[in-house]
Amino acid sequence: RLLAVLGCVLTAEAQLTGVLDDCLCDIESIDDFNTFKIFPKIQKLQERDYFRYYKVNLKRPCPFWADDGHCSIKDCHVEPCPESKIPVGIKAGSSNKYSKAANNSKELEDCEQANKLGAVNSTLSNQSKEAFIDWARYDDSQDHFCELDDERSPDAQYVDLLLNPERYTGYKGPSAWRVWNSIYEENCFKPRSVYRPLNPLAPSRGGDDGESFYTWLEGLCLEKRVFYKLISGLHASINLHLCANYLLEETWGKPRWGPNVKEFTRRFDPAETKGEGPRRLKNLYFLYLIELRALSKVAPYFERAVVDLYTGNGHEDAESKALLLDIFRDTKSFHMHFDEKSMFAGDKKGAKSLKEEFRLHFKNISRIMDCVGCDKCRLWGKLQTQGLGTALKILFSEKEIQSLPENSPSKGFQLTRQEIVALVNAFGRLSTSIKELQNFKVLLQQTR
Repeated sequence: RLLAVLGCVLTAEAQLTGVLDDCLCDIESIDDFNTFKIFPKIQKLQERDYFRYYKVNLKRPCPFWADDGHCSIKDCHVEPCPESKIPVGIKAGSSNKYSKAANNSKELEDCEQANKLGAVNSTLSNQSKEAFIDWARYDDSQDHFCELDDERSPDAQYVDLLLNPERYTGYKGPSAWRVWNSIYEENCFKPRSVYRPLNPLAPSRGGDDGESFYTWLEGLCLEKRVFYKLISGLHASINLHLCANYLLEETWGKPRWGPNVKEFTRRFDPAETKGEGPRRLKNLYFLYLIELRALSKVAPYFERAVVDLYTGNGHEDAESKALLLDIFRDTKSFHMHFDEKSMFAGDKKGAKSLKEEFRLHFKNISRIMDCVGCDKCRLWGKLQTQGLGTALKILFSEKEIQSLPENSPSKGFQLTRQEIVALVNAFGRLSTSIKELQNFKVLLQQTR
């Protein structure tokens, strides 16, 4: 039955095939596009210095309930990266210092804030430097879909993402369920009387098999359906990563990680999930389309000569930007993009109000990530949430991106280095998820 799902065989039980709901794209086209164009390049890009180091505060307290206590399992641990290992162009305050800033604390703060954007080359003209400082002062909090970490906090540390991969840590049970339950039950526009399928924290539903939930979902406007699908898709993607990078055995202190077919079946098989698994996987593809669209839309921002993926290594920086622009060309070539213009297209006042509600709901979800008890899960949850939030910010800033000046930054639209790193790595995780689905298809064929 599960093989039928992954093999895109249309049956009464498994329907992971054909056109996705709320868009004009089919799953088979996404599989081919991801496998042959996107996945190999995004993997290489994530290995480059600019994208492998992410600054995160894993000590922020949960703002919604008393701390449940942190996961004590060793695989939950995140090993921070010493600042001495961070490329000089990435570290805040270590490069691009302007001489006149040395005697003025306000200018020094502005200088370091501009440097934090990670996109300023030390060879820029004085005029461009001043423009970047002015840019750094700009408060674009109204455009953010995420609660951002304060990178100046002493608790914020750099993490090497390649040395702290996302994988199964053993973190599960009531604490983990509480996080996802809060996300779904309180932040997806859902009334408390409508119960999400397979929710162990919901009261007994009697004979309700969850179909009332989908009846409710289908009755929502497009924007609210999209919101739920994005969260469900993110949840499905994270579950896939855990299934694909599972601790299979640990012999003499040498752990062996790999795909766990049994765990994958438990989370996605139609019989095991009462038909819920295929829906989750469809939402993963939907999320992939949303972030793919954002990458194609933000290309003009990076195509400008004034934007440099600056680490201090000129040769590597040039190669990183060339690879990123190559990926953008691929995203533009995809012929079945999600049409974000269909969202918030009602009357101006109502659309603005709905967009703001949409933004605040998602921002709340980013705050819930500080309630995750496993540090490694929190790291990747925060990064992928910020990546999706950045994608949404891009999709709703098309006019500002199109009007950017070629040789100077603009107050109308900006991305910090943190947002850029999160955007690329979050999409890389989705690309990996879809690739792993193909791998599980092969593994299931072998176990028949």
